[in-house]
Amino acid sequence: MKSQPVIKPLIKVALVEDKPEVRENWSRLINSFEGYSCVRVCASGEEALRLIPGASPDVILMDIFLPRMSGIECTARMKELLPKTQIIILTAVEDDELVFMALQAGADGYLLKRTKPEDLRAAIHDVLIGGAPMTSEIARRVVESFRGAKKSPKPAVNLSAREEEVLILLTKGYSNKEIADKLSLGVETVGSHLKHIYQKLHVRSRTEAVARYMKSQP
Repeated sequence: MKSQPVIKPLIKVALVEDKPEVRENWSRLINSFEGYSCVRVCASGEEALRLIPGASPDVILMDIFLPRMSGIECTARMKELLPKTQIIILTAVEDDELVFMALQAGADGYLLKRTKPEDLRAAIHDVLIGGAPMTSEIARRVVESFRGAKKSPKPAVNLSAREEEVLILLTKGYSNKEIADKLSLGVETVGSHLKHIYQKLHVRSRTEAVARYMKSQP
């Protein structure tokens, strides 16, 4: 009696990308890999948080620049919902601060969109066996940043306890209303705290504030 062939389960991949043409090309590419299936394709972070958890993907490919909620914010929230799912950030821009913000948010890998198809497939495989795939350019920047961090002192961040609470929730991707709910504050009060935070950190946006705060941490 012949033994039945062992059928390996498909590796399920979800894609979050706001540009229709890129979305279509990448989903087609993923489905062309033997043993892989693109189980969800989402155009925004909000849609991803709503639709992806039900598909229980093994890996999520996350565009870093999304409308409204950024890929970094979406990654932080998705990790709370799917802690075992691996998330690889995709971007066309090489930016040191974004790299570390993404890794801080829980990203497991970071690739440039010009990555070759065979390298993308290898990255997905790598992240599933415990690796942290990065293009050589990104890895180089990470190394250089750590070297630079040893040479220069961390900038001081003199925030009140409440302001730090607000900023920590900001780094996790929460909106002003969600921060207000979690801290039992009014939305206007949260806005006032953010204004003071921006002034103290000498920044003009939420992204800059998060990046500045992360740089100050040991």
